[in-house]
Amino acid sequence: MTLQQILAFLVIAGMMVAFISGRWRYDLVAVCALLTGLLLGIVPTENAFSGFSNDIVIIVGSALVVSAAVARSGIMELAIRRYAPNLTSPRLQLIVLVTIVTVLSAFVKNIGALAIMMPIAFQMARKSGVSPSMFLMPMAFGSLLGGLMTQIGTSPNIIVSGVRQELTGTAFTMFDFTPVGAILAAVGIVFLALFYWLLPERERTSVGMDKAIEIKNYTTEAHVGHESSAIGMTVGELQAITDGAAMITGIVSAAGGRRTPFPDATLRSGDILLIEGEPEALDKMVSQSGLSFASRRGGAAKDSGNVGVIEAIVGESSALIGASAQELTLFDRTGLNILAISRRDQRFTERLGQIRFQNGDVILLQGHLQRIPELLREWDCLPLVERGLKLGSVRNGLLPLSILLIAMAATAFGIIPVAPAFFAAAGLMIVTRALPLRDVYTQIDGPILVMLACLIPVSESLQQTGATDLVANWLTVTASTLPGWGALALIMLAAMAVTPFLNNAATVLVMAPIAAAFATGLGYSPEAFLMAVAIGAGCDFLTPIGHQSNTLVMAPGGYRFGDYWRLGLPLSILVVLVGVPALMIVWPF
Repeated sequence: MTLQQILAFLVIAGMMVAFISGRWRYDLVAVCALLTGLLLGIVPTENAFSGFSNDIVIIVGSALVVSAAVARSGIMELAIRRYAPNLTSPRLQLIVLVTIVTVLSAFVKNIGALAIMMPIAFQMARKSGVSPSMFLMPMAFGSLLGGLMTQIGTSPNIIVSGVRQELTGTAFTMFDFTPVGAILAAVGIVFLALFYWLLPERERTSVGMDKAIEIKNYTTEAHVGHESSAIGMTVGELQAITDGAAMITGIVSAAGGRRTPFPDATLRSGDILLIEGEPEALDKMVSQSGLSFASRRGGAAKDSGNVGVIEAIVGESSALIGASAQELTLFDRTGLNILAISRRDQRFTERLGQIRFQNGDVILLQGHLQRIPELLREWDCLPLVERGLKLGSVRNGLLPLSILLIAMAATAFGIIPVAPAFFAAAGLMIVTRALPLRDVYTQIDGPILVMLACLIPVSESLQQTGATDLVANWLTVTASTLPGWGALALIMLAAMAVTPFLNNAATVLVMAPIAAAFATGLGYSPEAFLMAVAIGAGCDFLTPIGHQSNTLVMAPGGYRFGDYWRLGLPLSILVVLVGVPALMIVWPF
């Protein structure tokens, strides 16, 4: 073992200890590991920042943008309400989410399947009152298990198929991976459904000041248009959309008469509804039932890229005090829409435009972002911290989901590589305003991307110093002393262990020739050993850095580096215990 190889192993070991300890944030640990590698000479200076242009960083960053746009469209909320309206048990929700992600991942890129389902996971977590961390990591693991079932499910399967063709002249077919892969996926889903409690409950750590501000009693008014799906619904049915988080406090008919909002009162075209609740609940009720904000005027949405929603407090010397939006002709004079108003411990019965402002009222204004600050200063109103509220924002319905599905189809059929496909999808989300430009960089999680970019050249130092060749030689010597099943298990375990430090494709390129040569040398058929490499490389459950799916859920789930092995280690052991005999049965030596 050379000095450079020893140093490479020491840097990797020290980095893992720092990650697991959780004392320092993961991006800082990754930066320190890269700097250490540079100082010791195991990372060449010309490769120091190659990670920032790596496909993995592009894929993860783009997937975060795409997932945010899909979530913002509200299409996933509609799917939940239509197909799983009464699914409130967290365990049943977990089973449904993991199963769907697993099956999808067999036929499309696993990170794409995960990106589609993440917004649903957040909605289900909110509905059942649990942390999203309960769902996200099991879903990420399910996406890895699903990729084992077909040739196109994950890149290790494709590479292993090519290696077999070079050795025997016959490549693995599309569904050669299915018997063993389906067994492992089924066993994995059962395990995740039974042992998800091994994960500690986490909340996203990067919460901002917006979470410290909780205003629940906003009042707004919405119009039942002639095309609204709310026509014919009862008040109780409409309120059920938000599980009671938004309440209808008054109904004004098209003729101007008032009706009491009894739960069995039927809604009619032209009705104006007075609604009270927190902003997310108000937005959900309005968007999912085809209502429109009665006070919203069309001019504010002409340039939706520059239109936003801001909360502000009416100051004690504000010119608004004592007047109503209607009297002030607010929109005609300023171009601003008032979407909602909140006053502590008070429920409004008058229409929104008729409410007279008081000192301390919290108002929700929609308009051009460059114009709002000037008007707030003029009115002596104090803007609250921006909370990214969706209330009154323009939606694109099925468009974001369509863009994602097209990108996934393009990658599945080999038309476009994954990184360009997801990058293009993210760009289209912005161009079509499925995600406002001002929100893009709040969705791209900087610490995660920095961690990945720094770790890629560090992990590559294992190859550049010859450390991976050293490990390969050790495996060959050790495996030759074991029976067939033991050698098969060792190959699978080695691939699992190497994957976090190489990407899974590189792991297969290193391990597959070793496995094939070993099998041939002992007179074994190479198929089972090649499959073992593919399974091991596709099952990185121990860290957030070995696969993009694991990385994607780290920040949204609030996970720490050391959380992954809690659920991932027993799952990895289970994969080996089930996978080895399954391979020996399906692919006998």
